[in-house]
Amino acid sequence: MAPIRTEHDVIQDNKLEELLKTQDDIWRVFRVMSEFVEGFQTFSRLGPCITIFGSARTKPGSRYYEMTMKVAKEFVRNGYGIISGGGPGIMEAANKGAKEAGGVSVGINIDLPFEQSANPYIDKDKLITFRHFYVRKVMFVKYAQAFIVMPGGFGTLDEMFESITLVQTKKVSTFPIVLMGKEYWSGLFDWIKTKMLVEGNISKEDLKLFSMTDDPKVAAQIVADFYKTTEHAPNF
Repeated sequence: MAPIRTEHDVIQDNKLEELLKTQDDIWRVFRVMSEFVEGFQTFSRLGPCITIFGSARTKPGSRYYEMTMKVAKEFVRNGYGIISGGGPGIMEAANKGAKEAGGVSVGINIDLPFEQSANPYIDKDKLITFRHFYVRKVMFVKYAQAFIVMPGGFGTLDEMFESITLVQTKKVSTFPIVLMGKEYWSGLFDWIKTKMLVEGNISKEDLKLFSMTDDPKVAAQIVADFYKTTEHAPNF
């Protein structure tokens, strides 16, 4: 016969359950901290790098895949390493371009159940796979001297708008943000001007927080011009 459970027993069990949940949250904090430590140790030793964002679904040989490789090579020729999200598509093209040009090729990968396995063009000692998106984002922003935003989906838009917001609100140092692919981005840019700006949700000066081009040499020149008067350094 099972013992009779009293109200005191139930209260004690609930307290134990809450304690276990709290301990699990505390250990999660330490896991997050360990990702930050590993990222800071690895990427603080890099020289000046450019982060290239874009879709994981872009196929090799397609227009924007080839454009990404050209962009990466152009920046390597200008003395920069290349940081990507570490996966396939645009990320692979960025690392491949860096590798073929003889430059530093960095991968900041994310552990996902689909799409995201590390591409083979990343320097072996410069690949980290994170469990948490927010830790990964910190690494992108902290160690990139500029963001090059290629066509992409929700993740690319998230990264692009967060970087613009951080610069706009002065939470990080100002750095160049360049959108590559006018045909892809022009509709969004028109909406920003005709809706966000007209409604007063941004200022006219905010439109200067990013640039747009199809030419890798122009993108590289935008960044070069910015650093004529600014030192290369982590963004925060």
